[in-house]
Amino acid sequence: MGYNASKVRITFNGGKVLPITDSAYIRYIQFKKIFGQDASTMVIGFRSTHIFDQDVFNDWYRIGKSIQGIKGVKAVISVANLYNLEKDTARHRFVLKPLVDHPLTSNKAVDSIKQLISSLLFYKGLILSEDGQSTLMAITFDDKIINTSKRVPIINTILKEGQQFDQKHNIQVHYSGLPLIRTKAADLMKREFSLFLCMSLLITAIILLAVFRSGYPVIFPVIIVLLSVTWALGILVLMHYEITILTGIIPALVVIIGVPNSIFILNKYYYEFGTTGNKMQAMNTVIEKVGITTFIANVTTAIGFGVLCFTNSELLSQFGLVASLSIMVTFAMSLVLVPVFFSYLPDPKPKQSGIKDRRVMQIVLIKLDHLVHNYRKTIYIITILMVVICFYGMLKINVNGYVVDDLPKTSNTLSDLQFFEANFKGVLPLEVSIDTKRKNGVMNLAVIRKVEKLENLISSYPEFSRSLSLIQALKFSTQAFYGGKSDYYRLPEGFEQGFILSYAGNSGKNTNILHNYIDGNRQFTRASFEMIDIGSSKMNKILANLQPRIDSIFSPKKYHVELTGSSIIFIKGANYMVKNLYESLALAILLIAGVMWILFRGIKMIAISLLPNLIPLVITAGIMGFFGIPLKPSTILIFSIAMGISSDQTIYFITRYRQELHDTNKSISKIVSDTIRETGISMIYIAIVLFFGFGIFAFSTFGSVKALGILLSVTLSVAMVSNLTLLPAFLLSLEHRKRKKRLEVGD
Repeated sequence: MGYNASKVRITFNGGKVLPITDSAYIRYIQFKKIFGQDASTMVIGFRSTHIFDQDVFNDWYRIGKSIQGIKGVKAVISVANLYNLEKDTARHRFVLKPLVDHPLTSNKAVDSIKQLISSLLFYKGLILSEDGQSTLMAITFDDKIINTSKRVPIINTILKEGQQFDQKHNIQVHYSGLPLIRTKAADLMKREFSLFLCMSLLITAIILLAVFRSGYPVIFPVIIVLLSVTWALGILVLMHYEITILTGIIPALVVIIGVPNSIFILNKYYYEFGTTGNKMQAMNTVIEKVGITTFIANVTTAIGFGVLCFTNSELLSQFGLVASLSIMVTFAMSLVLVPVFFSYLPDPKPKQSGIKDRRVMQIVLIKLDHLVHNYRKTIYIITILMVVICFYGMLKINVNGYVVDDLPKTSNTLSDLQFFEANFKGVLPLEVSIDTKRKNGVMNLAVIRKVEKLENLISSYPEFSRSLSLIQALKFSTQAFYGGKSDYYRLPEGFEQGFILSYAGNSGKNTNILHNYIDGNRQFTRASFEMIDIGSSKMNKILANLQPRIDSIFSPKKYHVELTGSSIIFIKGANYMVKNLYESLALAILLIAGVMWILFRGIKMIAISLLPNLIPLVITAGIMGFFGIPLKPSTILIFSIAMGISSDQTIYFITRYRQELHDTNKSISKIVSDTIRETGISMIYIAIVLFFGFGIFAFSTFGSVKALGILLSVTLSVAMVSNLTLLPAFLLSLEHRKRKKRLEVGD
């Protein structure tokens, strides 16, 4: 496993969210087969009144030529690296010629190029902003390297070129595009992968030292979780998975969730040793009584993660499968290795076996015991009030997610994205695929007019840029046919259509600008837009508003029009994940209820064991609603995970309670008190580990990981309080009802 763990790799793509059987995903793959990879363009740009100053223009030209020469870069387009379409009458074809093929020697020459660019309406609003004060350079990567580590040195070179330009001319250069955003995210994942593993080990070691006040109970549990981390990474590689934003936190999760196993086992060991004074007898009792309890507890935790496998989302399935397997491996190692290690170590010292008698802990447990015995009605009233208030908060939750959600709000990448959104209506790709369902259907004049109408419709939304498409290419061709006059930037009409198309078709693949927008059979065409990252909530409304208007242009009976591209796949993926995570939570509750049935039997005991863990979920959902934390894949993820983890404490408590109920003749009231004072110690210490362990994720630069950490810490803390107050209160109420029934029967 160590050998395999050494081969773990960071992912360089966005991760597959939609299942491969989803119709939107199938259409997207079909689109890429016809037209190639989308989201392969990085942009750099700046805002200045000196764009067409000779020195600035020439340096921008040199940067473009330098980047164009990098292996792996397919094309570079900027104001200094544009192409014009010219008519070659002798050869009856169009020829693409660069506007600039060498540094310009005077401002007059630059002004001439500026005038020429303003006449080329094909580029209007795409390379120069509408006010002419901002410009961008679009750099398209080779499809073969775009989703590999080979793009990293290329991006670093581009950033270096931009920084040199920035320093020389004192003009701030901005950088964006999905290749850059994903590379930045991969860098952050790599950094946080090691950071959170180290932080989780440090925080758990400190808590173990504070709890047991000895070196052995710190060293050996840490060794065990490190072995478990090695297994987790080995499993990741054996499954042929890469480190994503979710699988990257599994090592830290293994530490945070694995250490409580050792705490529970050691606490029981020290408790039994303090009672018997015999090390091996104490260890035998631990394995006999704690083994099945920790096994079931880890099963419920694994269920919380494992249900994610049923979402059919590759991103979530990978995370759920590896996390659940790693949790069970960690349990097995803890149950085997803790007794093995400590059987060779000296007998526990009095300060260790006396852990149950610590004054502060005893005061807390005595107060909890007093509370549940004397203020049950108060506990119920407070719980009901909190549930009602938080249920109202749940109604205020907004379902929303952004493409760049995970990047830190202070990141330059976000501010740079805002620059391109303000000046060029974004850089996130939106593709429209139009299937005419017949060969040569695209070149029908009626279809061409429909495509133009569709483009005008989409561009009328302020969230979308103007298009690059067959329509724009035909207009450019018409302008070229008539000597480059801007008045002729229009669709060809009547007989001229045949002449212009014959010129375009005779130009060869490298010059024919139409081939980028139609397939070989001329059945499919595309229209490419850029869009602002407006969030899934707003985008869903726009798509719902747009679809009937599209259908009114292209009848669904005759054509198939698909809005696709990486941005749309993200939006649909977010919708899919939220919907399926609801189902996963329901499945987690059902499976955990099944485990509770096997353990405790009876509907009442299932209700008693589930309610203390469901109520914290409602409270967390209410907090999200009141504080405006949106429901998105990363935040809804916490509910099934928290349900699995918090159920552990219920199992610890009820298992101990039922063992005493079975083995002794004590009253339920006395058994509840004993259970609070014995199991409560482990439950509180484990809750502290979980709170601070998941709390470290609050320092993540990824918004989703930060939300996951904070909300899990809150939820599990509330679950601990619930399991130490509401759960014993339920058990005491159950005793009260049984006693009342016995009295009624006796009467």
